[in-house]
Amino acid sequence: MTDVTTPDAPSRGRRGRGGGSGGADARRAARAKPQVMQMPAIQRTLKEFEVLDEAGLEIIENNADKVLEEIGIGFKDYPRALDLWEKAGAKVDRTEERVRFPRGMLRELLKTAPLHYTQHARNPDRSVPIGGKSTVFAPVYGPPFVSDIENGRRYATIEDFNNFVKLAYVNPYMHHSGGTVCEPCDIAVNKRHLDMIYAHIKYTDKPFMGSVTAPERAQDTIDMCKLVFGEEFVQQNTVLTSLINCNSPMTLDGTMLGALDVYAQNNQACIVSPFILAGAMSPVTVTGTLTQVLCEVLAGAAFAQLVRPGAPIIFGTFAANISMQTGAPTFGTPEPALVLYGAAQLARRTGLPFRSGGALCGSKAPDAQAAYESNATIIPAVMGGVNFMLHAAGWMEGGLVSSYEKFVMDCDQLGMMHSFAKGVDISEEAQALDAIAEVGPGGHFLGCDHTQNNFKTAFYRSDVADNGSFEQWEMEGSRDTAQRANTLWKKTLADYEPPALDEAVDEALCDFIAQKKAAVPDSFT
Repeated sequence: MTDVTTPDAPSRGRRGRGGGSGGADARRAARAKPQVMQMPAIQRTLKEFEVLDEAGLEIIENNADKVLEEIGIGFKDYPRALDLWEKAGAKVDRTEERVRFPRGMLRELLKTAPLHYTQHARNPDRSVPIGGKSTVFAPVYGPPFVSDIENGRRYATIEDFNNFVKLAYVNPYMHHSGGTVCEPCDIAVNKRHLDMIYAHIKYTDKPFMGSVTAPERAQDTIDMCKLVFGEEFVQQNTVLTSLINCNSPMTLDGTMLGALDVYAQNNQACIVSPFILAGAMSPVTVTGTLTQVLCEVLAGAAFAQLVRPGAPIIFGTFAANISMQTGAPTFGTPEPALVLYGAAQLARRTGLPFRSGGALCGSKAPDAQAAYESNATIIPAVMGGVNFMLHAAGWMEGGLVSSYEKFVMDCDQLGMMHSFAKGVDISEEAQALDAIAEVGPGGHFLGCDHTQNNFKTAFYRSDVADNGSFEQWEMEGSRDTAQRANTLWKKTLADYEPPALDEAVDEALCDFIAQKKAAVPDSFT
């Protein structure tokens, strides 16, 4: 395993009232602190696993064209979208707020979308490539609850939010800080986005996601990024990758459209992602679900190109099943894996980076069910060619809970994926012929030169698993995996030190937040 250390870089943002010394002070402070190890984004050498042949892909694409032309997509509560589509030549029904698209129109619009892009972090060494053979891991997104084994399940607070940002910052296998790693329910709904974006800027220097819960909150995110990176840099580069969920089936609502509009206008990336529980929000079949996924993504992604040609867009999908007996969502089952593999193929044919996957489970505890269901999603995501893996760590209880222990357990699996995705090394050193000759028949390899030279990096070493003897495990308290993970996340937070942030930029951010909060009363709805 190669260690990559990333000292803080000088801020690109304005210097503010602090004068010119803030950046130098920050750099000196950074050099005095322990370096945080960071693995670069995965560069997959394995061939993507595919489940559809050319005939199957053409059937789904032709069916999607038929649905888009004859049935259409709802663009609700956002008249500007209807205006733009009408001007572009689509058939707009303003009564139903539905748009129907001539065959081929959306793919033609998507020719301006980039095949890949770089999301810039405030520390340039932590910027990530999105697309191609890269895979980027980002944490859990959206849960209103958090859980740990001492305090149980409870509503999340801003302290919990800050904690998960810090855990993601310190973990070497997490490339991205994510977005709403949990909902800080102790802060007003109309103001909490300010504290969340500030946490992603203050407590980490990895790339992060913006607010999408209202167009004005997306704009606040843009404005805060301008204070960090500088206005010109933001307009010319991508510093945000944010999540736009389709309101499946086949609807984009005003909230998501407004946020997508703001980010596209400002050259910031969005993941257009159907949120599907098959059997309720899409057909029960894999092929029917893939047809609907393709329709929703093409419509949302092409809208971004209407707003600003060249705006970065990711082809997203989130697919799970419902239990046909209870109606509850299920995770880690075969059908969503097939949807993931098929959607990845469609994304590559569309020419867009792909988002899916994560450590998804329906379990209520960080137990065996949580582990095997999560593993049944992570491996297809890596094998399918996911470029941006949201929910890569911490997701529990069908996305209702961000779990401290499971975050640590999942990150351990992500470390394994770094090793797995490299594929098989066939270099001369890896062929090990000298070792085989040295040991010969009946010997052992423990003491040979080749083993001595390579043992430190030969195999992935888990920080969570216990591989010692039963007697040793018993002597150390007979702790299970969740208990060991509990110790690890507490130690991580106890040892945490923030990356340096220019004092003038920090002051400008705090002033911005204070003014925004003072301008409107609190709302918890």
